[in-house]
Amino acid sequence: MKIYKSKILLILTGMMLFSCNSVLELQPTDKIRAEDLFGDPQGVKLYMANLYYQLPIEDFAYFRAGFNQNGGDPNNGGWAPAMSADEAMHSEFGDFIGDGDYHYWEPGYKLIRDVNLLFDAIPNLAIRDDEKAVLTGEASFIKAFAYFGLAKRYGGVSLIKATQKYTGNVEDLKVPRSTEKETWDYVMELCDQAIANLGPVKGRRASKWAAYALKSRAALHAASIAKFGSRAPMSGNAVTQKLVGIDAADAAGYYAACIAASEAIMTSGQHSLYMPNPASPAVAAENYRALFQNPEVAAENEAILVKGFTLPGNNQGHNYDIWYQPAQVANGWPHPGRMNPTLDLVDAYESYTNPGHDAPIVTTVEGSVTDYNGFNPALNYIRFDSPNDIFKNKDARLWGTAILPGTVWKSAPIIIQAGYIKPDGSSVIRTKDQIDVGGTTYYTYGAPSTTMYSGFDTYGGNNTRTGFGFKKFMNQNTPIVPGWNQSTSDWIEFRYAEVLLNYAEAVVESGTGNAANAAKAINDIRKRAGHTVDIPLTVDNVQRERRVELAFENKRFWDLMRRREFHTAFNNRFMHSLLPLVDLRTLPAKYIFVRVNTPNSNTRTFDTKAYYRSIPGIGANGLVQNPLY
Repeated sequence: MKIYKSKILLILTGMMLFSCNSVLELQPTDKIRAEDLFGDPQGVKLYMANLYYQLPIEDFAYFRAGFNQNGGDPNNGGWAPAMSADEAMHSEFGDFIGDGDYHYWEPGYKLIRDVNLLFDAIPNLAIRDDEKAVLTGEASFIKAFAYFGLAKRYGGVSLIKATQKYTGNVEDLKVPRSTEKETWDYVMELCDQAIANLGPVKGRRASKWAAYALKSRAALHAASIAKFGSRAPMSGNAVTQKLVGIDAADAAGYYAACIAASEAIMTSGQHSLYMPNPASPAVAAENYRALFQNPEVAAENEAILVKGFTLPGNNQGHNYDIWYQPAQVANGWPHPGRMNPTLDLVDAYESYTNPGHDAPIVTTVEGSVTDYNGFNPALNYIRFDSPNDIFKNKDARLWGTAILPGTVWKSAPIIIQAGYIKPDGSSVIRTKDQIDVGGTTYYTYGAPSTTMYSGFDTYGGNNTRTGFGFKKFMNQNTPIVPGWNQSTSDWIEFRYAEVLLNYAEAVVESGTGNAANAAKAINDIRKRAGHTVDIPLTVDNVQRERRVELAFENKRFWDLMRRREFHTAFNNRFMHSLLPLVDLRTLPAKYIFVRVNTPNSNTRTFDTKAYYRSIPGIGANGLVQNPLY
């Protein structure tokens, strides 16, 4: 199911379903009357397009400032939510999570009001009853999505179940916060309403399966809050009144809801994995990459809900290609290379030779993977013929997600190099220089010109500082078009692999459900990635699969949030990089690698109050504030 973004030309935000009484009974000329809009089938379609546009989908245009940040000047420096977790570093900036980041309060309640207006209008629409049912299902789905966006940020919120009408007393419009459990239960209720009214037919709007997928995701989130809330205990009025936090005993019910919703999709026969049986890991890597370059290839199987960025231009296209493709293919764009996958993420991908375990990049014969102190001439570094040989046997999804040193992208070998070791054993690292050895000139960054390499030079902030470039979602087939909002690759919001992972996590964490089916779920995903050896169903295996399968889909941030792992994962923590170096101590020259703290970066510590965002406007709305704000 695919959502197409439409440019909303009419002033929908001015609509109100109440009359304006004045002496002259004048009708405003800059607003559309509700009866006129909803009395026209095209008006209803336009209104629905606006509702879908407002969905809190964390896509290519979602940044710290909020959603749909692809207007006329969307210059955010190339920041992405992955940089607020442990998936990536920005090539230049190092800030973390601020109090003002990732809010959704005002946009969320605007969407809820707009949906409530639609609920009011549906009974009087001149359409068939079955069409009214579908609209009711869509409205329920959209409202559930809005409250999900609010609940995971703020906990318990005000539940506005019907259109509010101003009667002269603003106090009548104030609705106190419900408990966090009541809020999540309302999300479940709305999902059930959507499921009951939507059909199974795939199309360009919400389907029954999209509603099940939303329920699967939301129920898992709520279950995690209940089970793991004690990892980060809080206190204060919001806690006492249960506006934040869910009792541990309630986890079972939410896990059961996740399992049931996931199973409904898994047994429907309507969705499956895209290209589930690759001939080789290399084929698996290309299949995985292609899925995200053009989700339309999976329209009949894996893709459950796709948001379309079909046309270039303001409020239509996005900017991933200009910000994140490597410097060597920038095509005149002055600020490429901003998304730098971390060594921490790369380490998490399995090796085909040791299934069921992280496979950290081993750089020395001694085998230490915790030494980040830089090049040490006393260590026995493993020497490689090629800068990507060190990644041999790593999971295919790594090759489909990151641009590894020396791999080819858009017909160009991408040069990512941090320096060289001189014949005398001294090092030149991240300092622009050159040396002639054996009749060959070697350069610090692998080439003489800034347009010929993509790593470690601080020039313009255009080069990776982690040792890895970014591939997932990037368009390999067309040159970069310099300018804002020119990318048109679509975003998959719900896909079958996530449903399988939700199911597996709910089963293993709850100790209920069909463990054999849950193990099969994660192994089917791994088989699609070229693995041939099954691994058991364990918490660690499920979480590793989530981390690598869903990398850069803006899930990792919320996984750390809902499982209350952010404050332990980020406690005075450095992100890490891999430095490829040319070793000239013995000819022919070989490549060695050094694990380091990411250059020019600081440690990061997560403040536990950030498990909930602050409630804005409490002086006016009278709501209880979240803890520690």
